[in-house]
Amino acid sequence: MNELRCLPIGTLGKEIANCLDENNLDLVAGYESHDLKHIVLGYKMTPLDEIRMQAFMLGNGNYTFPCIAILIFGMLLLPHKWLIFAEDFKRGRVVHPISSWTIEVYGEKQLIDMRKIITDNQINRSHFSIPKIVRFSAFLAMISGVFGMLFCLPYLFSSSLEDLVGAGFPFVGGTILTIGGLIALSNLTQKSNLVLNK
Repeated sequence: MNELRCLPIGTLGKEIANCLDENNLDLVAGYESHDLKHIVLGYKMTPLDEIRMQAFMLGNGNYTFPCIAILIFGMLLLPHKWLIFAEDFKRGRVVHPISSWTIEVYGEKQLIDMRKIITDNQINRSHFSIPKIVRFSAFLAMISGVFGMLFCLPYLFSSSLEDLVGAGFPFVGGTILTIGGLIALSNLTQKSNLVLNK
């Protein structure tokens, strides 16, 4: 963090340090690039802007579990903001991919130049491909399965037979969804590794 504070004014790293200092936050190990995206994209460090940024990143090709989970929670909690999330998603679809950007590589670059890269290098993304749909569906199945299991868990310790039967079937269903999602992801990863090794 001190290294970022020492960078020249106007650099991405300096702006990240200033933003974290203003919000009384520290860099979290493993999530340094997350703060970079807040600064480059102009999203504030508020819950709403966090969800908006995840919508943008999903549109930008960041199909990770945290990104999808935060966006789903945000959509459930803030249904009146769906149009805003949809606009952020669309914006992310046409912008130069930034999910691999890191502070180590881009911290000393000028923030203005980084924003210019994003706005000037707009791309036309193809519609969803089958592997992307499978990956998204696998994550959705796993999330649904875990929620199903967690919801049923307290009823499995009940002394009532009705509770055990009523919670047992959805719990097994949640387990099947979670395992199915994991298998789909592992098959998808295995196929992509085979393609890379050829």
